Amino acid sequence: MLKRAITGAVFIAVLIGSALSGATFFTIFFSAIGVWCLYEFFGMVRQQQDVIPVTTVGILTAIFLGAVLAMHHLQALPLRYAALLIPFIGLIFIFPLYRGNAKPFHDISYTLTGILYTSFPFFCFVALGFIRGSYQAHIPLGFLYMLWSNDTGAYLVGRSIGRTKLFERISPNKTWEGFVGGVVLAMVVAALLSHFYTVLPLWQWLTMGFMIGTLGTLGDLVESMLKRTLGVKDSGNILPGHGGLLDRFDGLLIAAPLVWIFLLLV
Repeated sequence: MLKRAITGAVFIAVLIGSALSGATFFTIFFSAIGVWCLYEFFGMVRQQQDVIPVTTVGILTAIFLGAVLAMHHLQALPLRYAALLIPFIGLIFIFPLYRGNAKPFHDISYTLTGILYTSFPFFCFVALGFIRGSYQAHIPLGFLYMLWSNDTGAYLVGRSIGRTKLFERISPNKTWEGFVGGVVLAMVVAALLSHFYTVLPLWQWLTMGFMIGTLGTLGDLVESMLKRTLGVKDSGNILPGHGGLLDRFDGLLIAAPLVWIFLLLV
């Protein structure tokens, strides 16, 4: 328990510090986390019989996309260079021709799904920092605070008064009471953030809080569904007492792209 608490505290401090360290470090750091989560995803998938994702090309694809988007945010490269991603996608389809695996399209599907499910959401999260043009640390920081408060509220309320199962087939411990508690706390934190982080108006912070509370829980359920499908307990062991990075960021994976779209539109 002590190891878990220490790991969690250091982990949170590193994430906050990376956002406050400036545009370049923030962009590189969170893009790298997205690539590492893809690596963990492929590691889980490789435990299945007859499934061999195109790991090397998949990771290179994620690195290339992350690098192009990062340099675009930092105004060092036009976005049109992202079109060079197309040959990488082609290689994901071509490589299985030479491996002789029994189910090549399973390999292709898991590779493309991994990129879309793990790395792409982190690139959207990075884009949150540049949604106003120049880098604004308060928006991704606020996102993280609301994500963590949702987890905390869901745990505390669910543990104390949780009775009605939310999705017992996928996650037996989650309850509707915990879900509501998480969303409410995320929105309370959103209201507080609007007073300190004036980069967004109150209604946008509250909408983000509701979206993160709802979509963060769904993201958690989706990762639980993935692990049940693959028959694994944790995505990795990089964080002592917590598992892998994918386990810690499961709520971000669904929420970040949709929150980015919301802020982009408004």
